[in-house]
Amino acid sequence: MARDYAARCPVSPVRNTWLVAAAILLAAQGNRAQKVRVEEELEAYPTESVELRCQFIDGGGRTKLTQVSWIWEPIDGQRDNIAVFHPVYGQSFPNLSFKDRVVFLHNTLENPSIRISDLRMSDAGRYTCEYATYPSGNEQGTTTLIMLAKPKNSANVVTVQAGTKSVVVAQCEAADGKPAATIKWLASVGGNHSTSTTNGPDGTVTVRSEYRLVPTPADNGREVTCMVEQRTQDRPWVHPVKLSVEYPPSVTIEGYDHNWYVGRSDAVLLCTANANPAPTTVTWTAVSGPLPDTVVVDGNKLTVRKVDDAVNTTFICEVENKHGTSKHQITTIVNEALEDPSSAGVVAGAVIGSLLALLLVVALIAVLLTRSRRQQRRGYPSSGDSIATGSGGSNGTDYGNKARLLFSGSGNNSKNGTGANNNGPMYTYREGCDTAGTLTEKANDYHHHHLHHTSTVNAPSAHDILLSGEIDEGERRKFDLDDSMEEDEERYDRFGGVGGGGDVLPPTYHVRRGHGDEEEMDVYLDDDMESQRDGSVISRTAIYV
Repeated sequence: MARDYAARCPVSPVRNTWLVAAAILLAAQGNRAQKVRVEEELEAYPTESVELRCQFIDGGGRTKLTQVSWIWEPIDGQRDNIAVFHPVYGQSFPNLSFKDRVVFLHNTLENPSIRISDLRMSDAGRYTCEYATYPSGNEQGTTTLIMLAKPKNSANVVTVQAGTKSVVVAQCEAADGKPAATIKWLASVGGNHSTSTTNGPDGTVTVRSEYRLVPTPADNGREVTCMVEQRTQDRPWVHPVKLSVEYPPSVTIEGYDHNWYVGRSDAVLLCTANANPAPTTVTWTAVSGPLPDTVVVDGNKLTVRKVDDAVNTTFICEVENKHGTSKHQITTIVNEALEDPSSAGVVAGAVIGSLLALLLVVALIAVLLTRSRRQQRRGYPSSGDSIATGSGGSNGTDYGNKARLLFSGSGNNSKNGTGANNNGPMYTYREGCDTAGTLTEKANDYHHHHLHHTSTVNAPSAHDILLSGEIDEGERRKFDLDDSMEEDEERYDRFGGVGGGGDVLPPTYHVRRGHGDEEEMDVYLDDDMESQRDGSVISRTAIYV
């Protein structure tokens, strides 16, 4: 390289001589460095083994090797021979701390590699392989041995008492590690941490971290997490801990429902205490004095077997732990005796059922009364009543539900009814029932009815009213015979009424021979029928009984 530089850059003879000398010196140093080949750095763990390789490289073969030594430098300025090899005198291990732990791998000067077993943290340092040669003198190469140690990680909680000052509540440690570990905290309780390190005599480092906060009862049981990172670990070490904050009891009484009445059984009060550590004693007392005889206490549970006026008092529950005592009281009010709530529903159900049944009966009676009144208004005779008087006839004939009474006067058709024939026939229009009980109509039929009564009746019949002339002139006129009706009579006689012989329906009136020579005629007009709301059809002119 020096020659190339001189060829490119001409210089004076003096300067050229200096450059040549420098180049020769650098070449000599480079050749010396390359003669002893070693590894620059090695890592190892305690109790393991490590091999320190060393080899002499002689390019020209003119260097004579006399002896090789391994020198250990734990710290700067301290050099100790741990192994020596001489081709004539053999091996030597002058340092007792390495004796029986160091061996030569090859018994030659050209390759004096060694193995150190059962490594210790204190074995860390620089190891130099040094040759004694002729004629160049000593040749050497240095390897740095780094001892690594996995830390012993741990985390623990510190039990504290609730207060107003910041205290240590958790600790985390990475002990005897090399290199030193890093500790972090993961928490949501709002505290802070501090970290310290301690160097060990063997080169290890112990790292400690403390987590601090002002503890409150609410912090008890919350989690904080310690995380340790170090070179020898594949991943961070994570460990959560739960805080332990101790505090005196906080007491409440539960179970009172404001429904204590005389005679109630098994009324219960519970004394609930929030404390850390757990309460050591729970005591029940009463303001009125000793607990009533009906009261049974089982730990934090107070049971009243039978409620009476004696428990109309104030109960006190007192709880104690090592940090203090706390109590709570509740006043129970006893009401007058009440019905058993279990039977109250039955009684209420019975009352409601009775009312519903009563309403049903009333409704049924109302329906029956309404129907009876309608039957009376429409003239439905009761069983056994006659058509004219409402009482049963002697012949046992059933005239059904409705009977229309149609009357005619004497032959002179008197308007005022004074000349009426009281013994004349009565023409009726009936709705009856057949043998099956089905409502049927028998239109334009007639029967002879006499105005005598088989039984005494207070109310006058329709016939009596007509014969007595108590109806007005307009009503009486409806029963008079119109002259135009005579044509219907002739038509009736012609088609079957008089020798016709056919089953021809009768006209809208009937002709019947009465007593004596005079003819009497009652007429029923079909067009005077009128439909009712209940579905029945009645006449506008007839009187129903």
